[in-house]
Amino acid sequence: ADGASFVYNTEPPTNGKVVITTTCGDLDVELWPKETPMACRNFLQLCLDGYYDDCIFHRIIQNFMLQTGDPTGTGNGGESIYGKPFKNEVHSRLRFSHRGIVATANSGQNDNGSQFFITLGDCKWLKGKHTIFGKITGKTIYN
Repeated sequence: ADGASFVYNTEPPTNGKVVITTTCGDLDVELWPKETPMACRNFLQLCLDGYYDDCIFHRIIQNFMLQTGDPTGTGNGGESIYGKPFKNEVHSRLRFSHRGIVATANSGQNDNGSQFFITLGDCKWLKGKHTIFGKITGKTIYN
């Protein structure tokens, strides 16, 4: 062995991809619609509707996460396509184990709207609190 660390990948295969264009470059987001259908449907429809156009990353915490998805830019706005907050979808094989995880942002259990965040490191303490629905792939500083 060359000293590299190898970790068995337990994540299920992704199915579908969205490219988010930002002022810092494109983000390729691969999705888990089989494991998190409501969150993926919400995210995809909001993308198609242009809901996220011109949204800023309103919350950035070094070594933790970047948050966006609020058209007001305050962190207090945003709605789901369902007309009300939707439930968390927790899947045992989706974990906050590395940088680049994309998950719903919420203010409490089962309170998901339009906002989402991207992890900047291992965030295992978030297990069960947010729906992981995608991951950043490709050549970017975010994964």
